[in-house]
Amino acid sequence: MFTNKKYRAILRSIGVGLAVLFALVVYAYGFQVTKVNLEETRSPRRQEQLVRILRALARPDIFTYDKIEVRVEQPIMVPCPAEGFVPPSVDPDEPYLVVEPSCAAPGETVTISGFNFEPNTRGPIAFIPPSEVTLQLGTMEVDANGQFRVEVKLPKRSEEVVQYIRATTRENVGPPKLTKTALDTWEKIVETIFLALLATTIGTILGVPLSFFAAKNIMRDVKSPLISIALNILSIPVAILIGINITKVINDLTTRFVFSGWGELVGFILGPLLFVLVFRWAVPAVEDQSPTLGLRVARVASLLLSSTLLVTSLKFLSNLTIRAGDFLMPRLGGWSFIGKFVRDLGDILGMLLVVLVAAAIAGIFSNIADRIGKKIAYKLPVIPAKVITMVITTTAFASLLILIMAGINWFYQLNNPVVLYWYPGGIGALLGLATSIKLAPKDDLPVGIVIYYVSRTIWNGLRSIEALVWVIVFVVWVGIGPFAGVLALSLHTIAALTKLYSEQVESIMPGPLEAITATGANRLQTIVYAVIPQIIPPYISFTMYRWDINVRMSTIIGFAGGGGIGFLLYQNINLLNYRAASAQMLAIAIVVAAMDYLSSKMREKFV
Repeated sequence: MFTNKKYRAILRSIGVGLAVLFALVVYAYGFQVTKVNLEETRSPRRQEQLVRILRALARPDIFTYDKIEVRVEQPIMVPCPAEGFVPPSVDPDEPYLVVEPSCAAPGETVTISGFNFEPNTRGPIAFIPPSEVTLQLGTMEVDANGQFRVEVKLPKRSEEVVQYIRATTRENVGPPKLTKTALDTWEKIVETIFLALLATTIGTILGVPLSFFAAKNIMRDVKSPLISIALNILSIPVAILIGINITKVINDLTTRFVFSGWGELVGFILGPLLFVLVFRWAVPAVEDQSPTLGLRVARVASLLLSSTLLVTSLKFLSNLTIRAGDFLMPRLGGWSFIGKFVRDLGDILGMLLVVLVAAAIAGIFSNIADRIGKKIAYKLPVIPAKVITMVITTTAFASLLILIMAGINWFYQLNNPVVLYWYPGGIGALLGLATSIKLAPKDDLPVGIVIYYVSRTIWNGLRSIEALVWVIVFVVWVGIGPFAGVLALSLHTIAALTKLYSEQVESIMPGPLEAITATGANRLQTIVYAVIPQIIPPYISFTMYRWDINVRMSTIIGFAGGGGIGFLLYQNINLLNYRAASAQMLAIAIVVAAMDYLSSKMREKFV
């Protein structure tokens, strides 16, 4: 009888055998799915093509020479005349040809020998009839002794006059110089490097602040009562709409009333100064007594007016920068790109102004809504707080679902009022009512965790879509070229760096965070003094590594019209110009290796 030990050994052996069998079945099916065909690898035609491509790739088209074309001709009669044909004598010290036989019938094969040619050269062998039409018969390859021998078949045409066999070679003269392929490759590889640089810069600027929303340890303690969340849901869309309209009015006014450059400069200087003075008056650090209602109204009105002047000064700054760029471009000559850059910065500021204003007003409204909600939840009696919470939450949830459905309608164009308003409004109202009934007014909800999961989901979704796909979308928007590549790589970089940055924030030491929090510091102060000092070195490391990744990715997005050297590589591969493609591959390898070396040195210095 088997002992338990032997029984377990047998079962283990059977399990191993079954696992091996299962693996064999899996890989066998994998071979079938991937259509592995070893017969193709032994095909002479495939091998010949592979050899040709590998030889072309091994000879990148980088250097060339000025060439002198050498033509050597030898007379021949086709067909032979009745009296025979004796070719003229040749100079034995110069390149010459020997045709055997010296006359032949049409379509007959003759042997052509060459002497005193430039060693290790090659060129065409051609037949030249009286019409001077060149008919190529074959190709010669001169050996190290300056000789060659080749058999060719004469064309099936006859003339009773002397015709010629011509051998043509091209001799290199002068020093080597870069080919057009090499110059184009240099231009595109520089474009690739800066394409990656701009994408990394944009991704870093936006990825750093967004990473805190995707850091669990930062967002875990962000909690608010239900009414504060509801008031935020109601106030933020209104704030964004107000910001958009304020910016539109300011743009219309500055366009309608044309200001001179000096007027815009004065407005740009006075706007921030007035805002600072008004802010210090309206928001004093210490007050001896509570302000009156009239004083509060005056302070709010002054802040609104000074904020409008501040936004107007930013618009003036945008216009001034555009003016400066227009002034510099025609005067800088070969450096005119600096003027264009200055102009583009002004244009970008003008485009982002609406976003900045809307975000600022949304932040102010959110802060006010949070304070009002907490006063209602914490200071009012339970029953009034409960009633107010139910009314506001029901309205907020209904509005939220209507806004979500409006976004869905933008994509799918449902255009059905019942589907757009009644269904989502009713469902949202029921959800809000049920939530407000179930929860007590003072219950704090983990709104930070919700923001965390929403942020992670968004960044994971964006990161899962490759830049090669995004560039197709941006090519439709801005056209084929490196600008589309910058936008595609920037979007992918934001998503990738946000993940890396947030995970680094989650791995910081909790000690400094707890110490700063214990002093009574607010959330912004906690981040500035406890979080940022710990994350600067890894942030630098991740940013440099991402630049290295973007250089390599930018060679791929060129295949979809994203500019850079990938666009040139794609064209040469399609044209079967493998020597030119080899030059681009070599340039990519050199740049990637150089970037890796530079990144390692910078990490050693700063990290």
